Amino acid sequence: MAIVRWDPFRDVAALQDRINRIFNESFGRSRDLDDEVSLYDWRPPVDIYETADGIVLKIELPGVNKEDVSVEVKDNVLTLKGERLLDPEIKDEHYYRKERSFGKFNRSFSLQESIRPDSIKASFKDGVLTVEVPRAEEEKPKQVTVNID
Repeated sequence: MAIVRWDPFRDVAALQDRINRIFNESFGRSRDLDDEVSLYDWRPPVDIYETADGIVLKIELPGVNKEDVSVEVKDNVLTLKGERLLDPEIKDEHYYRKERSFGKFNRSFSLQESIRPDSIKASFKDGVLTVEVPRAEEEKPKQVTVNID
């Protein structure tokens, strides 16, 4: 997924995801599907914005332990993986309603500008993971003196 500026019409995709989830919960879904949607149980919402120093991602992860989240960068692709677990003490038959999503998640974002992967910082506070991706420093033009023969 490429990082692009916020567009209010993109929320239509989120609406479609919610409608699909309702149908999947109502009629069941096949775990044999071979697409990325069936491999992961939920997608945490992410805000991405630009600062003078680089790009910042804020990911909502309420109920997720810091130890259950990983952030990786490979080939300018930032990948967030993790899992939100159900409370094992509560049995399914005791629920009146279960609206929160649980299970594994995986989100990947293409970083189109040059970055410094070794300088990426992440912090986790109040259920929000903040990932700061600094830009690579511009290479300064080098001046070379050429000897004339």
